[in-house]
Amino acid sequence: MNYDIVIIGAGLVGLATAYQTKLKNPDSKILILEKEKDVSLHQSGHNSGVIHSGIYYKPGSLKAKNCIEGYNSVINFAKEYGIKYDLCGKIIVATSQEELSLLDNIYKRGIDNGLDNLQYLSREEFREIEPHCEGVKAIKVPQTGIIDYPGVAKKIKELFEELGGEVKFNNEVKDIINKGSEIIIKTNNSEFKTKKMVSCAGLYSDKITKMTNEKNDVIIIPFRGEYYKIKDEKKHLVKHLIYPVPDPNFPFLGVHFTRMVDGNIEAGPNAVLAFKKEGYQFFDFNFSETMQTLTWPGFRKIVAKYGKTGMGEVHRSLSKSVFTKALQKLMPEIQENDLVPGGSGVRAQACDRNGALIDDFDIVKNGNIIHVRNAPSPAATSCLSIGNKISELIGN
Repeated sequence: MNYDIVIIGAGLVGLATAYQTKLKNPDSKILILEKEKDVSLHQSGHNSGVIHSGIYYKPGSLKAKNCIEGYNSVINFAKEYGIKYDLCGKIIVATSQEELSLLDNIYKRGIDNGLDNLQYLSREEFREIEPHCEGVKAIKVPQTGIIDYPGVAKKIKELFEELGGEVKFNNEVKDIINKGSEIIIKTNNSEFKTKKMVSCAGLYSDKITKMTNEKNDVIIIPFRGEYYKIKDEKKHLVKHLIYPVPDPNFPFLGVHFTRMVDGNIEAGPNAVLAFKKEGYQFFDFNFSETMQTLTWPGFRKIVAKYGKTGMGEVHRSLSKSVFTKALQKLMPEIQENDLVPGGSGVRAQACDRNGALIDDFDIVKNGNIIHVRNAPSPAATSCLSIGNKISELIGN
């Protein structure tokens, strides 16, 4: 059980990190440890399946840099290995005059991030491509697409193993002992020794980081996003992806319409506090994980800042009619009986002690250990790029 490098987590970021590292170090003995029975069973397999363009992100941020690079990498990967994807494009729609200045800010960010062929569309112009959508002005983003991310994850695992890498499932990390030249990783099933370690633990990134850094000042607060699907006879209402202008006072994009690679149309998500890190249903509950959230000093500051908006999200979660009204801002024709229950996902949102929701990717290195403490959207789009950057850190 001796390895050169161990990666904790078989989501897209962990898989891509292991794969990129193996490509650079073909003779190194590299292992992925995963607590589940298969790859991409949480954030990587519960997201909206969108290939993000990078239009929203602060220029120069790790998100912006890795999204553009990752966008090209994941499309090339899909082409090479026959993974289903579609660059269907999206429109971001201002539904009121008050949102026009925010729409302009998004357009400028897109230009600053190097996006080509962005277009402003008048109401008449965007209704030519989305005749059932309503608003006053929109931006067309041709780079946005949809993809089979679980398919990407499975292919990366396959390629990694073909190179000689190992993946061990059903191994939940319980303790990490860093002896400097050697790291001992204890799981529920075994014990592994390695020279270097990278944790890409997603919703449990704070727990794993704490095992080697007791002073870690960031925790993961889980937010569940719930979706409805549009019933088959109303799928014609949506041609592309349709997004609202994000509320600048809330760190989520708002409910939108998303085409899926399986032919379905999703509507959502909302964003509600989850009382379990892998709590995909409203009443899922874990006492210790909930107490970690509620007793964190930063969480109280989040409640003070976003409490009213957050309660609105809970109301929308509990009321299908309220959820429908939110969608009707973009598409007045949509009716409550057009929606059937869809899936849900839980976002790992890093929060510091002062109540700041960490917006960018957060990767920390201490000697022979690297922790990915925060990898929010567009981490799926960016996985091959992030994996490449981490593989370079491993070698330094």
